[in-house]
Amino acid sequence: MVNTTSSMMYSLSESIEDSPAPIYARVKQAICEKIESGEWKTNQRVPSESEMVKALGVSRMTVNRALRELTGEGILARQQGVGTFVAKPVAKKKAHSGLFEVHNIAEEIATRGHQHKAKLLEITKSKANMDEAMNLGVRTNHPIFRARILHLEDELPIQIEERVVNASLAPDYDKQDFQHNATYDYLMKVAPMTEGEHLVEAVIATVEECELLQIEIGEPCLQIKRRTWSNDQLVTTARLLSPGSRFQLFGHFGQ
Repeated sequence: MVNTTSSMMYSLSESIEDSPAPIYARVKQAICEKIESGEWKTNQRVPSESEMVKALGVSRMTVNRALRELTGEGILARQQGVGTFVAKPVAKKKAHSGLFEVHNIAEEIATRGHQHKAKLLEITKSKANMDEAMNLGVRTNHPIFRARILHLEDELPIQIEERVVNASLAPDYDKQDFQHNATYDYLMKVAPMTEGEHLVEAVIATVEECELLQIEIGEPCLQIKRRTWSNDQLVTTARLLSPGSRFQLFGHFGQ
């Protein structure tokens, strides 16, 4: 068993790519590749957290997050007091996003081993109307950016993002690289998020939105309305629209 675990860990360490993605995401991707290739088989026990920490030279928090998310996604299965195993294959899972966290969608797609692409549909600098001013907690005519972006996963549209940004807190928002979603990094740099809220609803997209998402008219969609704060200031409001057949939310909580 020791030799089997050692060989699994050596193979895993060799598969971890050197990329800008977070370490936990690269560990997740490497584990997924082992399972998808058949090298790690259904019901096979995977190395423990402590074994991975020692062999990979990463923190326990990194390994714990990778294994926890893979378990939540149904790729691994944990048995209390026994260990973690490769789960039985099920129908292809939808792309999902954390319910209690705000992530970079490009990073989420990368963790699934897929390619993210963004198309900037529109961006303007304007003055807030009454509704936008109320949502951002500013005065009417306050300077804002309005942006509309289409996100794709392996060339398949997965989300329409409509965002309003407080221009006084993020003055160079319109100069960012929307293609590679550098807007997330920019906003986290100039106005680090300290608080956020979600409102999740099932909706029917408009005809134009169905065309952008390449779905049939009337297909149910998942809509997330999100606001984020930096300290006591509202930075952005966003409406995120995804086909219900391609997207889901996942949350984990406990004491």
